[in-house]
Amino acid sequence: MPASRRHHRTLAVLVNCLGVLAAVPALPPAAPRAVAAPARSAPPPALAATPVRPVAAATPIPTGVPAVPPAVPTTGPAPVQPSMPPVSLAVGAAGTPAPGYRIEVRNAGPAPVETMVRQELPTGSRATLVTGGGQRTGPVGATTGEVTWRLRLPARSTTTLHTALAVTGQDRSVTAPACVYGTDGTRPYDCATATWVGAATAPTAPATAAPAWRRPPVLLAAATALLVLVGGALWWTAWRRRRAAPAVSVARSATGPTGPVGAAGPGAVPPGPPVGRETGGPTDRGTVYPRPALPTPTVRRRRPPVWLTVGVAAAVLAGVVGAAAWTATQRVAAMDTTKQPTSGAWVGSSVTGALGVPLRETAFEFTVYRMSCGTGVVPAAPAGGRPCLATVGVRNLTSEQQTWHGQLQRAYLPSGNWVAADEDATRVANLGRDVFAQPVAAGRRVLLPLVFTVRGAEPPKQLELRSGVFSAGVRVDVD
Repeated sequence: MPASRRHHRTLAVLVNCLGVLAAVPALPPAAPRAVAAPARSAPPPALAATPVRPVAAATPIPTGVPAVPPAVPTTGPAPVQPSMPPVSLAVGAAGTPAPGYRIEVRNAGPAPVETMVRQELPTGSRATLVTGGGQRTGPVGATTGEVTWRLRLPARSTTTLHTALAVTGQDRSVTAPACVYGTDGTRPYDCATATWVGAATAPTAPATAAPAWRRPPVLLAAATALLVLVGGALWWTAWRRRRAAPAVSVARSATGPTGPVGAAGPGAVPPGPPVGRETGGPTDRGTVYPRPALPTPTVRRRRPPVWLTVGVAAAVLAGVVGAAAWTATQRVAAMDTTKQPTSGAWVGSSVTGALGVPLRETAFEFTVYRMSCGTGVVPAAPAGGRPCLATVGVRNLTSEQQTWHGQLQRAYLPSGNWVAADEDATRVANLGRDVFAQPVAAGRRVLLPLVFTVRGAEPPKQLELRSGVFSAGVRVDVD
């Protein structure tokens, strides 16, 4: 065997051996065989009474294979369950000529509770009647005026408070929300709202939409269709008349004075051989197909008149242009020029309201009950900032739990700038609970404080709250 072949064969054997060694998995070392222990005699009585110490667990023998980690249940954060405090609050509008409200605070617990009740006053209103020892306060540190009570609620009792307001215009509806807090006036137990409706602003029957046959697009489309049908009928009638004219002329030419050509009548002349041709010629021979006695008249294909074509086209064009113009006019009229410009594909439409008005979007219903800034707000803001605390109610309208994010909740300043919710300060205001990390359970309502840290002396004028990135959200006027 040549030397080159021997070298190649040796190299191939080495490569195959290396491949087999690499394919064999690492096996654990063989455990040492158990050696039979010699039989031991019974322990003496003194040792028999000695308690036997537990033997330490055997150390597992390393096998070279990493151990499988224990199964850990992967559970997300528990949804925010609404707390059920023993204190509840209900607000109702009084049936008086001037705006008035009835506030009922109930303690269902077995022990007395120290509380603070706050009722927000709408912009341009002032309190004329306050019962129960309430105090009227101005907009110092708050965006609007308010009435405050400090109450000690006995166990299993209900306390009723009354307020009356004076507003600039008696013909408008007035909404005045109220909340019951702990002694610090920051963490709400419960909140409610009510709207007083004046006589001039009493709800009327909703205006019904106009019938379909009275809407401009429907009328325009009907007129266009009628013109097309009338034009088509006229053209079809004219075409039928012109097509029947050649047949009538042919029939008249084929009819003689005494009857049809070739008919045997009293004065009919029998047909003879063709004139100018000999009998027995090629013309007398029979044919497979009979020759027509008369030539078939050529019928020209009639086209609709120009005036009809132009009229129908003009009517269709006028209908299309009119419908497009009406649609564009309606869409332009429906645009809200007061909204701030936004970009992106939003889900739903944005809704704007005042304090105490429930506003709905795609997943949540937001209600802002109170907004206060400056000193006395817990927690304190860092150096150079001023905390603004908003008491917000969030209700999940869907059948599934929903999450929301602090960076999507914004407070707009009069200058046009905005700040997002301060998540750290919000966590402190909620006693260390991260309200944005826990989803809101389906169909539940949570009541919590949100903190916004602003720079400057001017408080926010509007809050923007939304459930998701692509949700249009709601806007609440708080100034």
